Amino acid sequence: MRRLLAAAFLSLSLAAPAFALVSPSERLPDPEQEARAREISKELRCLVCQNQSIDDSDAELAGDLRRIVRERIAAGDTDEEVLDFVVARYGEFVLMTPRFKPATWVLWLTPGLVLLGGGAVAALFLQRKRRETAAPGLTGEEEARLAELTGRRNPPDSAP
Repeated sequence: MRRLLAAAFLSLSLAAPAFALVSPSERLPDPEQEARAREISKELRCLVCQNQSIDDSDAELAGDLRRIVRERIAAGDTDEEVLDFVVARYGEFVLMTPRFKPATWVLWLTPGLVLLGGGAVAALFLQRKRRETAAPGLTGEEEARLAELTGRRNPPDSAP
């Protein structure tokens, strides 16, 4: 019996975060609108927690943002209009994934540039290592001296 109670408690505690943050009074009556609200809430950052979406956060400000999202959806706004409204009010930082525009180009392009730069440095390093490990050839003077010492008339590389 204890195992059954423990399993029930564990399953409820694991499932609770999915439903506990949005109170029943916040939920929209239309399931389709509620699903849209949940998806939009996953795209917005909690300004208190900063590493959680408002859908995952239990901060009071996150609850306020969830209510704003639901109010805008109930008013007939599209997903993009809801996001634009929240961004206009709280700034770009509220987005979990920043938009690609001139102000955020550094955020989006830096990883690729660092990767390309690292690849270029690695290629130069490997090229230099190959040159260092390659056997150096003899100069013209050294080949002539070698031919003289070995008694050959022509250096080994030249045609007879």
